[in-house]
Amino acid sequence: MEGILGFILKVLERMESRLEQAVKKRQVLFLYVFLGASWASAEQLQYSVAEETERGTFLANLAKDLGLGLGELSAREARIVISKGNKLDLQLDQETGDLLLNEKVDREELCGHTEPCLLSFQVLLDNPLDIFQAELEVTDINDHSPEFLDKEITLKISESSLPGATFPLKNAQDMDVGQNGIDSYLVSSNSYFRVLTRKRSDGKKYPELILDRVLDREEEAELRLTLTAQDGGSPPRSGTTEVHVEVLDINDNAPQFEQLFYRVQIPEDSPIGFLIITVSATDKDIGVNGEISYSLFQVSNDISKTFSIHPLTGEVRLKEHLDFEKTQSYEINIEARDAGTFSGKCTILTQVVDVNDHAPEITLSAFTNSILENLPETMVAVFSVSDLDSGENGKISCSIQDDLPFFLKPSGENFYTLLSQKPLDREAVAEYNITITVADMGNPILKTQVNFTVQVSDVNDNAPIFTQTSYTMFVRENDSPALHIGTISATDSDSGSNAHITYSLLPPQDPQLSLNSLISINADNGQLFALRALDYEALQVFEFQVDATDQGSPALSNQALVRVVVLDDNDNTPFVLYPLQNASAPYTELLPRAAEPGYLVTKVVAVDRDSGQNAWLSFQLLKATEPGLFSVWAHNGEVRTTRLLSERDVSKHRLLLVVKDNGEPPRSSTVTLHVVLVDSFSQPYLPLPEVERDPAQEDSELTLYLVIALASVSLLFLVSVLLFIGVRMCRRAREVSLGVCSVPEGHFPGHLVDVSGAGTLSQSYQYEVCLTGDTGTGEFKFLKPILPNFQDHSLRPEMGENPNSRNDWGMVFS
Repeated sequence: MEGILGFILKVLERMESRLEQAVKKRQVLFLYVFLGASWASAEQLQYSVAEETERGTFLANLAKDLGLGLGELSAREARIVISKGNKLDLQLDQETGDLLLNEKVDREELCGHTEPCLLSFQVLLDNPLDIFQAELEVTDINDHSPEFLDKEITLKISESSLPGATFPLKNAQDMDVGQNGIDSYLVSSNSYFRVLTRKRSDGKKYPELILDRVLDREEEAELRLTLTAQDGGSPPRSGTTEVHVEVLDINDNAPQFEQLFYRVQIPEDSPIGFLIITVSATDKDIGVNGEISYSLFQVSNDISKTFSIHPLTGEVRLKEHLDFEKTQSYEINIEARDAGTFSGKCTILTQVVDVNDHAPEITLSAFTNSILENLPETMVAVFSVSDLDSGENGKISCSIQDDLPFFLKPSGENFYTLLSQKPLDREAVAEYNITITVADMGNPILKTQVNFTVQVSDVNDNAPIFTQTSYTMFVRENDSPALHIGTISATDSDSGSNAHITYSLLPPQDPQLSLNSLISINADNGQLFALRALDYEALQVFEFQVDATDQGSPALSNQALVRVVVLDDNDNTPFVLYPLQNASAPYTELLPRAAEPGYLVTKVVAVDRDSGQNAWLSFQLLKATEPGLFSVWAHNGEVRTTRLLSERDVSKHRLLLVVKDNGEPPRSSTVTLHVVLVDSFSQPYLPLPEVERDPAQEDSELTLYLVIALASVSLLFLVSVLLFIGVRMCRRAREVSLGVCSVPEGHFPGHLVDVSGAGTLSQSYQYEVCLTGDTGTGEFKFLKPILPNFQDHSLRPEMGENPNSRNDWGMVFS
């Protein structure tokens, strides 16, 4: 609108400026006329030209019109004078007198809406001075189309307007004038309006709309018409604008709901503020007349406390929690009212949907927290179940754990009995944690659990059980009396007095074993004690049984075997079997001077009554007449030469050997050997004197003995060769002829014992030792191998030993 007013002001200013220019021109013309009235002619020249004529167009010949000759205009210095502000631009050719347009002419620019468009100018002659008045009329051509200042004209017409009502519109503008100006107005085809062309007092024409038919906003809320302004030119020009007709509403329609009845379902666990439904009503009116407000209509106190509705949006929401168990349905009436007196109504039928919001309940009627084991089917508990929900939500299932020896038995509507399935075993399970689970069929499923414990009372149905079927205990010999040697232990799966165990010794199976003098037991804890020191050499192992008895009624018992192993202590020194060391005269070995290095001189045989490493014997040469001549093997007692004999070696040698066991601390015995060097075994051998003499005498006697021994050996060798077939018989006969073999006085082993790894003789050798019966000499007679017999270690009767006399000595082999 402001743009249109500005444009109008500019047009008015231009018209005012042109009027001022016209006034000024008239004043200048009057001045010229006044100054040259005495000599100027009063005749005025008039010319005419159509607008838009091009530059250089010939207008007239001034010389001819002024009655002047051809050269007179130039001689009199004629020129064109145009008043200030006049935009007319003319050119005078003084030679020819032609008046020409100097630029293109635009009538609208020169005169605007002034009609006719007359432009004054003067022809001035300087010599002599003379002036002529002239005017040029610019005629209009239809070069402008009508134009509306507003691109769109808006009309607001109430739908209550009656037919025949008029609505003036703004006129269009046309720069052309006269017949080329606006001639008429037209409107596009429609059912409601027509247009009339009206003329104002100033002669300008404007359009006016005439209402031919009553408007209905609800039927057609707005109209768009095209208004055309047409001028009278040839050909005619036109301009258009848009007429926007807005039909103003009146309150002539009541609100109407989309539905008269709404049906909704609401879960009973819906939160406060939960949107139940949004009702919607429409009013064909608009504006204030179409503004609708919603409210609860004819509501009870219960509904007003439970539901609310938003007055503008129609949202129905919860005000408090629902309870299906209290109310299952509601009927809510809603009213929609506009700004006037019109209103509409609808009804919401609300159904409360049951939600599984109540967990099942369990009520115990009877309960037993302890039952005896080994009893058949036993009642443990009686209980009832209930659920406040309805339908599937109120259906209940009852269960317990699958791995329990109990089951549920229905006993009436919603009543159950908990029973044991079979006799229970307290020793397997002493108590049961039973969980009764009650669940409904709702979604989600709700559960209730009740936990209780059932104790299983004990019955003495289990005998004590030893931790081991047999026990092996070790006691070292010679330990002090009352020594704790071990503990036996038994357990009883029962409880209380049924599990209290007492221990006792049972009589041994061997009547010769005096168990009560050897062992005692603590009746409460099963600790065993040795009553006296034990001797490994007398008793290595003994067995007995221990009884474990509970205190139940009736009492149950069990037995276990106890084996006591006596561990050997190194309390015996090695005993030398060969050569004997308790004879009246020392034992002598013959050694030929031609013996090679490593020649076996003799073998020391010793035994040890101990066992294990306490009986492992080793031999060592402590002293020798010639230290570098002899050596003894540490593990088998073999005495051998270490080098060749020479004439410088003495004929008699005395060796001192030690036999030591491997005990801790070790024990040992010494062995004295006498070795006589002979040239050959044919040399007679004389026994050494019984009493030790001085070395010079010993050397002479030793030589004699060697000679005798040599002769004897040679003789025996010859006899053996001749009597090869009957050598054993002859040997026995020779033994008888030489003397009776007898056991020397004193303690001597009655049997041979094979001790593995003892370090004396290997298992592949056993020897029979025979000594001469002569107590005067007591020297070693012979040593021969016999067949191994590990069951009977007695010496042969023919050797002079009583078969009935036996002892615990043994011979050690390597």
